[in-house]
Amino acid sequence: MSSRFALIASALLLIAAAPYEPPHAGTRVGYRSASLIDGTGRGLQANMAVVTDGARINAVVPDSALTPAQLHGAAQVNLAGEYLLPGYIDSHQHLATPPDRPEAEARLRRDVYSGITATRDMADDIRQIADITRAALVGEIPSPDISYVALMAGPSFFDDPRTHAISQGAVGGHVPWAQAIDESTDMPLAIARGKGTYATAIKIYANLPGNLVARITKEAHRQGLRAWAHGMVFPATPQQVVDAGVDTVSHTCYLAYQAMAKRPDSYQHRFPIDAAPFIRDNPVMAKLYADMVRRGTILDATLHVYREVEHAAREQHKPPLCTVALAGKLTNQAYQAGVQISTGTDGDTPLGDPWPSLFDEFQLLHDAAGLPPMAVIEAASLTGAKAMGAEKDMGSVVPGKLANMVVLSANPLQDVRNLRSVVMTVKRGRIYRRSDYRR
Repeated sequence: MSSRFALIASALLLIAAAPYEPPHAGTRVGYRSASLIDGTGRGLQANMAVVTDGARINAVVPDSALTPAQLHGAAQVNLAGEYLLPGYIDSHQHLATPPDRPEAEARLRRDVYSGITATRDMADDIRQIADITRAALVGEIPSPDISYVALMAGPSFFDDPRTHAISQGAVGGHVPWAQAIDESTDMPLAIARGKGTYATAIKIYANLPGNLVARITKEAHRQGLRAWAHGMVFPATPQQVVDAGVDTVSHTCYLAYQAMAKRPDSYQHRFPIDAAPFIRDNPVMAKLYADMVRRGTILDATLHVYREVEHAAREQHKPPLCTVALAGKLTNQAYQAGVQISTGTDGDTPLGDPWPSLFDEFQLLHDAAGLPPMAVIEAASLTGAKAMGAEKDMGSVVPGKLANMVVLSANPLQDVRNLRSVVMTVKRGRIYRRSDYRR
């Protein structure tokens, strides 16, 4: 009987072999003679070597300092004349609203072949996202790693058609991944239900007062989850959201409501932001930014989505809720104040485009928000990892972390557009050559 079980187990292992699984421990690769930007803020380091072992980085040393022991049994990849960076992180995506598995997999495939090694999914139908996350992790599909959320909002928000799209077959507001919260909610139970979806965080979305934002955040942290919130939760103000202790806030322009005499009372009643109070540095915003710096609150700026919103408003002959120019100015002020900024997009380019929207976010952070190229790289790497709560495993090229890297043919410090010159991605030690990508 035991031999039969052994044969069955062996057969299952063969069946379960995933086509994109990470290399096993003991599989060593030496990436040599690279110009390294390690994601920690340190300047470019010439002629460096990175040795990986399985899915992790084993050593980062000057190429001339490599020892025979470090290279023993290692395949070698010559990166002379090329630039090695941490893998990019998109801090804000939606992959299943409504769920469409083939489209999601096509986008994720394009992402990983474009240098993106991790993504925050910021609210979707988690029944599908959970399985895609598993498939990405074990290597059944070519994809970045995914961290996803369980959403919480006030009951009045669940009239939004997107909540029906992510809860088909059930009732939005009454499922573990999209819960309606009010003063009577059993908060420990609600957070535990969200945690049971295997979410990384609770997303605090809309139509909640400040005291409930604080209660959600406190209980999420107690149960070991992150708290990721909109910059304003309507009616909870940006200051109340930051004071609640959330880990990240999304959408720069939402923060501007803090300095306005009138604010929307719900998500459904948002109105355009007057740019006049922000022509010069605004003392209300300065205080908010200072509090974010003190607390370590990360800003998921999402400039890409403001360009999309502005374009849609022009087509509809309506004023946009916020312009790219204002979003860029506010993001620049946050950056100058010392706020950590991550590269989230909250939308993607059409599937026919060879590149995802993250490269648009890079360009906007540089052109509209005035971040220098090194700051854009930090936003896309270590700060993105912090936003995910994954900085111990990713975000910089240092020993012990996952071997998540991107190789470029051109120097991104000279021109941020060179972040698009992707030659290959290394995700959990597995190589994805850009030349192999097929749309």
